Amino acid sequence: MPETGIHTGNSTNTAELSFDDFRKIVIDDYRVGFESRQASIIGRREVLTGKAKFGIFGDGKEVAQLAMAKVFRKGDWRAGYYRDQTFMFATGMSNLKEFFAQLYANPDIEKDPASAGRQMNCHYATRYVNADGSWTNQAETMNCAADISTTGGHMPRLLGLAYASKLYRQNKELEYLKQFSVNGNEVAFGTIGNGSTSEGLFFEAFNAAGVLQVPMAISIWDDAYAISVPARLQTTKEDISEILKGFQRDSNANGYEIFKVRGWDYVALCETYERAIKVCREEHVPVLIHVIEMTQPQGHSTSGSHERYKSKDRLSWEEEHDCLLQMRKWMIQSAIISAEEVDALEAEAKKHVRNCQREAWGELEDEIKAEMAQSVELIDRIAQSSTHRDELLGLMSSLQTCIDPGRRDTIACVRKVLRLTVKENNDARQTLISWLSGETEKNVERFNSKLFTDTPKSPLYVPVVAPQYDSDARLMDGREVLNACFDANFERDKAIVAFGEDVGSIGDVNQGFAGLQNKYTDLRITDTGIREATIIGQGMGLAMRGLKPIAEIQYLDYLLYSITVLSDDLASLSYRTRGGQRAPLIVRTRGHRLEGIWHSGSPLGLILSAMRGMHICVPRDMTQAAGMYNTLLRGDEPALVIECLNGYRLKERLPANVGEFTVPLGKAEIIKQGTDVTVVTYGSTLRIVMEAAEELEKMGINIEVIDPQTLYPFDTDNLCGTSLQKTNKLLVIDEDLPGGGSAYILQKVIEAQNGYYSLDSQPKTLCAAEHRPPYGSDGDYFSKPSNDDVIEAVYKMMNEANPGKYPAIY
Repeated sequence: MPETGIHTGNSTNTAELSFDDFRKIVIDDYRVGFESRQASIIGRREVLTGKAKFGIFGDGKEVAQLAMAKVFRKGDWRAGYYRDQTFMFATGMSNLKEFFAQLYANPDIEKDPASAGRQMNCHYATRYVNADGSWTNQAETMNCAADISTTGGHMPRLLGLAYASKLYRQNKELEYLKQFSVNGNEVAFGTIGNGSTSEGLFFEAFNAAGVLQVPMAISIWDDAYAISVPARLQTTKEDISEILKGFQRDSNANGYEIFKVRGWDYVALCETYERAIKVCREEHVPVLIHVIEMTQPQGHSTSGSHERYKSKDRLSWEEEHDCLLQMRKWMIQSAIISAEEVDALEAEAKKHVRNCQREAWGELEDEIKAEMAQSVELIDRIAQSSTHRDELLGLMSSLQTCIDPGRRDTIACVRKVLRLTVKENNDARQTLISWLSGETEKNVERFNSKLFTDTPKSPLYVPVVAPQYDSDARLMDGREVLNACFDANFERDKAIVAFGEDVGSIGDVNQGFAGLQNKYTDLRITDTGIREATIIGQGMGLAMRGLKPIAEIQYLDYLLYSITVLSDDLASLSYRTRGGQRAPLIVRTRGHRLEGIWHSGSPLGLILSAMRGMHICVPRDMTQAAGMYNTLLRGDEPALVIECLNGYRLKERLPANVGEFTVPLGKAEIIKQGTDVTVVTYGSTLRIVMEAAEELEKMGINIEVIDPQTLYPFDTDNLCGTSLQKTNKLLVIDEDLPGGGSAYILQKVIEAQNGYYSLDSQPKTLCAAEHRPPYGSDGDYFSKPSNDDVIEAVYKMMNEANPGKYPAIY
């Protein structure tokens, strides 16, 4: 291997330690690292024997993670990727039994507290949401944000976790939130592989942290490959810290402190991390620790062997420079431990890891076998009198001889038994049906629960407060109603912050925050760069640490630049931790009708598919939007609020309780009563529908107009289905592409609300064209639903039902 310039920092001050104390610490470190390696080795075997589905491990990264763990303190946060098992063991945030429980996908939250079996192995999280919705004391615990498999996807969230420390240090109004911070002394530790530094999210987050000057410590585990792709095809100069040197701070400008250290050098690693984190924690300067010359003894994962793409010389070098082998040699040479003693330590460690693995497997296996035994007993009772006796006995035999069975084997067998005996009716069969019903309920909780945290603090339970209007309530621009709403909330709750492009100084491009930065300071209302992904990540990290952020994405079309963070991270957070973590971030944006391909989008189909796990609010005007913000700011779940772009200067009355009234989520509203056609629409098209309704009245057609207000949740009182019982006709109108948001609404109304049984004609949709809207008013007219389109779509439905009364227009 070529020599690499190394910056290891100052020597560690060990003056306060006796040699015996130092020796004990080093030996304990080695034990943790060696046990972690054995967990990786055994874990791989368990996958290859079929007990686990897939394995990806942190072998080769052990020593660097031991050094990082030494400087990790209570209150600190980790946001990393799936190679950090040694760090988690060393800090006590996880243990070997939990490691194997997750490998086996044990859905018991006590066995796998990180994800309850919902994430593949080495995806870690600590739990900070209590059952009653209260927060744990994060200042007194070590904290780990829930991992995701997209290897650079956690970087935006890392930025937010670090930014929270800055706000807690600089904003003295937050001192009452002592369970989240101790004067902002917390460091957010991030880890990432060298290959993933090629991703845009890494560079975006890296730059933003340098601008914000937050206590973020990024460790890059560099083993010179990204699966099979070598560094020369990944990184300019094959060296990420080399190309990031321009970020190094100096006497003239803020920036980073950048360190480089070899991943097999225990002493240098400990010294480097001590120095780097001291700067990060005390000075609030972001740091980069580039850990080079790492190895990956078992290759990338259980999906293949690294012998396929690494040369013999590289493999030989990796074997020699294995970090644990190098640490072992150093310990013996330094008289810290003898060869005989380390052999005994390793033998004991192997035994301990194997016992943990067996216990973890046995606990899951015992549960599954007990359920299987119950089902077999019940099937046997049916078989005694069934005309399908031989087939049932065959199914029982196949189930009992199944190697390493899962719950699906038992449930699939039971369901087949019930299909075979569908024409038989006896007590034994009814007992099996009852048993299956009970197990189905358990499995829903195991595998399908907690898309939202569903605590008593959910925004769904926020009391409904109606808007109140003084007799002389004045008409004002919609943007002024929003401004008054934000003003009242910022005054009420010091934990609320807002940020985004142009949000601070000018008060956002549509003036919703006009004048509020001057009133509440730039710590609470802040401009950001053009960086949508990390705006969302910034908000997510703040929300995880007890603040109440409103993150603005300037236009709905630009939401796509942050969709990976919204979908992979924020929307799935509650589900993938089974309610153990939450991030009640409010994402504010504006969309629908304006002009131009990138300023008039309504991609609700995309949003509804990608962001399940967030409330999707589509207010028709700014008063409704204000009520939704009031609701969400009192709840504990994430949401997207899409304001109407063409509504900011339309006149609305100002509620006297503008910061207090609430709009309930999931509650549709009948805007106009009618008898002929049920029209479901939202956002900007609602005004068009209401205009069309006037002309339709003159044509003898009376439509019922329903505004769902939120698309997720959707019309929980079934107003749409009830309306169809009266009108028997359904028209869904929106500005998304055909088959987008309208298809979602159709599924909800026709299937979920049983609207199908009330129809006497084909349900219809009126949507935008299949392309993005062109620029100009003509482009808008010919691309999105217009007043004329609405009138003629409704009239055509009436023509089909009664052509004599409603002859074709043309």
